[in-house]
Amino acid sequence: MTRRFLANVFLVLASLAVMGLVGEFVVRVALKEQTVLFPRYHTDYHYGDYTIRGIRPSSEFWHTSVDGSWRFVTNSRGLRDTRNFAYDKPQGTLRVLALGDSHTQGYEVRQSETFSAVLERDLEHQGIKAQVLNAGVSGFGTAEELVYLQNEGVRYKPDVVVVGFYANDFDDNLKADLFGFDGKGNLVEKKHEHIPGVAIQNVMYRVPGVRWLSENSYFYSLLFNNVWAFFKAKLAKDAKFEYAVASSAGRSQSEVALAAALLERMQRWCADRRIRLIVVDIPAMAGPHRFETSLPDELRRAMDAANIEYLDSRTVLAGLDGAVEFHVPHGDNHISELTHAMIGVKLGEAIARKKR
Repeated sequence: MTRRFLANVFLVLASLAVMGLVGEFVVRVALKEQTVLFPRYHTDYHYGDYTIRGIRPSSEFWHTSVDGSWRFVTNSRGLRDTRNFAYDKPQGTLRVLALGDSHTQGYEVRQSETFSAVLERDLEHQGIKAQVLNAGVSGFGTAEELVYLQNEGVRYKPDVVVVGFYANDFDDNLKADLFGFDGKGNLVEKKHEHIPGVAIQNVMYRVPGVRWLSENSYFYSLLFNNVWAFFKAKLAKDAKFEYAVASSAGRSQSEVALAAALLERMQRWCADRRIRLIVVDIPAMAGPHRFETSLPDELRRAMDAANIEYLDSRTVLAGLDGAVEFHVPHGDNHISELTHAMIGVKLGEAIARKKR
């Protein structure tokens, strides 16, 4: 009976292995171009009263698509950097904290070519001793960025806070459900935890071989990406149920109002601490070699009224529309190294201008 049981177990395992190999072959032949190996490596972080996700600390991993492979290294607090930063700022150093989602973190971009890295080099080139901390986290919206800034980012004593705003932040703010409006239209806290997918990742990455599969198997990644997309879409649908009235830009008035209120709170909070806030308009892909702004007119008007400084992608990339690759052509179409470079240099100009 023992031999029969072991033989059946072996047969099941062998069958699964063959199925996996066949699936890997099929995906690599037929679907490799549209399949990405982008493991997220999220885990939970506790900041004050909040529990939100972040990138696993002290990690090294790779992302791969048909466009290339990119190495990620995180420090002891999950920032995309090989350096560890003390909370106390070195004397005579301008410290910039960059917040945002996967565009800011630098998906599909070399670590040395994110706009955070470019900004630091540009400031140094202008004679300004600087540290730029890349605190971007894939999936973050403005709500999570506000939570991080107020409960963790402030501990780094930044002189400037840069917030990368991308078009899907409207959806991400709703999915997070960390903030909303009360009956009088005031922005209020709704809950203190948002860690989608973290529990399963914490279990998965303890299983031997799963991490290797996530970085090397197209078949595994196709299955995982589809499951992830399903639950992400379901969360978005549930969150958007009450936000049905569309604005002229295709966004509901409530979505735009929530994003504006979050940025306004961030602006007031920074101003009270004499921290300069700059919002970066991360351009969305409008087609091959084309881009469009992520800031609808309604949001721009609200930001102007609140005296929020922002870097307009239409100004940063002026004259290049239709001529260059603003986004990586395949994969998840994140902004390209060229766009990162343009943003980093323009930020350097803006920061140095006031520094002088």
